[in-house]
Amino acid sequence: MSFASKFERFLKGKNRSVATQYPPAGYLNPLSTLGEMDLYLISEGRHERLWEVLGAKVRRTLEGELIGTAFSVWAPNARSVSLIGDHNYWDKSAHPMIPLGSNGVWEIFIPDVGAGTRYKFAVHTPDWRWVDHADPMARQTEIPPLTASVVEESTYNWSDSSWMKARESFEPWRAPISVYEVHLGSWRPGLSYRDLARELTEYILHEGFTHVEFLPVMEHPFGGSWGYQVTSFFAPTARFGSPDDFKYLVDALHQAGIGIILDWVPAHFPKDEWALGRFDGTALYEHEDPRLGEHPDWGTYIFNYGRNEVRNFLVASALYWLVEFHIDGIRVDAVASMLYLDYSREAGEWVPNIHGGRENLDAVKLIQEATATAYRQAPGIMMIAEESTAWAGVTKPTSENGLGFGFKWNMGWMHDTLEYIKHEPVHRVHHHSEITFAILYAWSENFLLPFSHDEVVHGKGSLVNKIPGDRWQKLATLRALYGFMWAHPGKKLLFMGCEFAQNDEWNESQSLDWHLTQYPEHEGVQMTIKELNSLYFKNPALWQKDCTPEGFTWLVGNDGAGNTLAFVRWDDAGHPLVAITNFSPVPHENYTLPLPRSGSWSEVINTDSIQFGGSGVSNSKIEAVNEERDGFAAHATLRIPPLATIWIKPS
Repeated sequence: MSFASKFERFLKGKNRSVATQYPPAGYLNPLSTLGEMDLYLISEGRHERLWEVLGAKVRRTLEGELIGTAFSVWAPNARSVSLIGDHNYWDKSAHPMIPLGSNGVWEIFIPDVGAGTRYKFAVHTPDWRWVDHADPMARQTEIPPLTASVVEESTYNWSDSSWMKARESFEPWRAPISVYEVHLGSWRPGLSYRDLARELTEYILHEGFTHVEFLPVMEHPFGGSWGYQVTSFFAPTARFGSPDDFKYLVDALHQAGIGIILDWVPAHFPKDEWALGRFDGTALYEHEDPRLGEHPDWGTYIFNYGRNEVRNFLVASALYWLVEFHIDGIRVDAVASMLYLDYSREAGEWVPNIHGGRENLDAVKLIQEATATAYRQAPGIMMIAEESTAWAGVTKPTSENGLGFGFKWNMGWMHDTLEYIKHEPVHRVHHHSEITFAILYAWSENFLLPFSHDEVVHGKGSLVNKIPGDRWQKLATLRALYGFMWAHPGKKLLFMGCEFAQNDEWNESQSLDWHLTQYPEHEGVQMTIKELNSLYFKNPALWQKDCTPEGFTWLVGNDGAGNTLAFVRWDDAGHPLVAITNFSPVPHENYTLPLPRSGSWSEVINTDSIQFGGSGVSNSKIEAVNEERDGFAAHATLRIPPLATIWIKPS
């Protein structure tokens, strides 16, 4: 069928009269993806579905026959823009684009071009150069190091309606959240998205995590950046398959009852000329002033958060993954670098805000808009901040002038805890406050406790090898640490490999050391995580009141000499679960522990259990006598195993 015939069918399907010529003078292209309202919303920075009107959109008749593809791009300072690609042998003179109004959007429709076509925009800059750029709104790309955009048309049919319906009423701050952080390229190298849908899903189910968090899947040219130098904010990396293949992975995880969190990087972007950098020959997405527009640590550009169209681009990017890919949470990377104008800068290297302060007011506005819009558009999701400073109100609602996140990574807890376990046990008495200090601010924000990829790279060594002592002591301390972490207020996150005590520092270019799991001592750590996740999920005391101080009571907080601490976690019904951790290699026999009630108590988990690789020091029976001790109604005498955590609760 000719293009003219298909075009006529398209118009009839739209209930429009058929013009005798295409296009007639003054007639708005009916195959365009943009209307006057779209152009207005783009200029105002309020187009929440930006991906539906910019980029490459395939057009079909009602019967499904291909008509062609409409291409559009924002480049307000370009002298001209041409579409180049497979369809015209990359000839910039073949298909010049047409400007739509005065807001800098250019458009063209190409008949008979469909999904899979590679393309770029050739931009004629104000200084008379031609630069070929990938599409900022591309939803699919070539496999790096190739850099062209690819016309995408999804045919995926979702099967996760039950999950998505339940998500609408999900309250994550009152739910068990245990996150497995994954770098897709090195979890098990060579797997596609569809392979991961089977193997990763099975593994997460086996280990009992409630969520998986992916290091950035947005397309990035340099694998060594782990995805944190993004060039395509709307395209999953082509390294593992197509966008529909990624949807298949998300769908499989959802059907297994596993949520998905994505890392998102609005803090900076690479300077590659073919990508977003100096897109129309000017500082379009970034600031012109390098004191505002360049990141000294990473050698990248910083977004101009105060520009309407740029703010719109970023908010739409976050929404895109939540809406189109059914993602359940967005973890925003490097929030501190966004919030402070003097981040990593010396005096004279930064520009104060209009009030003379160091706060980046435009970035604050962007973050507030992103979090508020995300929660409005996708109820039940999580917006999570990696924020390492004492900025107040990170998880406070935007209506109260907070940033509006649901959770904040507790970097202070992570740092203090890792510093504590690095000390020899004999010296830990002098550092006891490091392991207890986090409780003083535990409810200032809604926290997530992270042992992330950042702690096992750049010479920091693996988690297990941060710990002093012989091999048995290292592994025992690691199991004790996990028992302590899973009982501590705050949601949980653990980087891949840490669940089986990976020996070597993480290397993104090679596989995890899966062969270690054949050895009992590593399998024991893996079994510990599985059991902790299972018991965590089954005991609401460990998560129902995570975000309120009523859910926690110290029992023993000052036994630095014994390297021991104990606390109660409470559920809504007033049921207690007590966690006791001994970070000393010496077992404590006949240890007197105050308890909130008398009667029989029993061990829920003991990380010193023989099945986990421990020494087997345990309590077959715990009887709490009705006699006050240290301000509590009862106390019991029990054995506390060496380098171990035990949980107990009333029998």
